[in-house]
Amino acid sequence: QVQLVESGGGLVQPGGSLRLSCAASGYIFRISAVSWHRQAPGEERELVATINSGGSTNYAESVKGRFSISRDNAKNTVYLQMNSLKPEDTAVYYCCLQRPLPLGGKNDYWGQGTQVTVSS
Repeated sequence: QVQLVESGGGLVQPGGSLRLSCAASGYIFRISAVSWHRQAPGEERELVATINSGGSTNYAESVKGRFSISRDNAKNTVYLQMNSLKPEDTAVYYCCLQRPLPLGGKNDYWGQGTQVTVSS
């Protein structure tokens, strides 16, 4: 069973920075893609950034140039560095691990979420 634990959220002023961490249990971390998603009140959950097992990354247009996703396989951890934060970045941030299955397809595992609030 895979467990994900997010940390690093909090209150920050506009223009500030935060680094979120997603620590995963289980041996499958190294072969899995991991993504960060966020959900603001009254909004649907949206994809923010993804990193695959080889380290390739993708970002939502709204965060390109401000956010950076990275992974440390030795620590089974994925990070989301968030710079130049804006009030519209306020949301609960979730990490998701996509475990590849032997015959194709994937299983998704979600963390509990961490609140990020950008406000003066």
